[in-house]
Amino acid sequence: MDKGFVISLSGLAAGKNRFFFTADTEFFHSFGNNEILDAHVGVEVTVQKSGSHKVEADLRLSGSLTVACDRCLEPLTLPVSVTQCLDAQEEELISEDGDLDLSQAVYDYACLALPLQRVHPDGACNPNTVRFLSHEEREDEEAASSSPFAALKGLFEE
Repeated sequence: MDKGFVISLSGLAAGKNRFFFTADTEFFHSFGNNEILDAHVGVEVTVQKSGSHKVEADLRLSGSLTVACDRCLEPLTLPVSVTQCLDAQEEELISEDGDLDLSQAVYDYACLALPLQRVHPDGACNPNTVRFLSHEEREDEEAASSSPFAALKGLFEE
């Protein structure tokens, strides 16, 4: 696991402290996520420490994640932009050693920033794959129209 997202709170000064990290492909693969083909996500963390017990962290993620297109399976690069405020105690991000581990939060928020349907804009998919899909759809339509039950289609619609 990438320990680059761990901030030691023991020597951290009270007030605002800013940190910069990068979440790359290896980071996402360390969570067992093989859907992320490539990743370039910059992570800015502002930690507000008030005394020894109150810690808040503001996460700002910006960059891109590359996944397979749901339609043509070719690589699709999607933008990622997330701003999230975390209360470290409530989120249970502080370890027994007094370290703030943001790895899971960064992973979760980056993955949640991806849309449910991941497809290229119209016309940008691999044309060979789209041609195959179109051919398959025509065969399904032809098979449905040659069915002996095709005449019954729409019988109860009126």
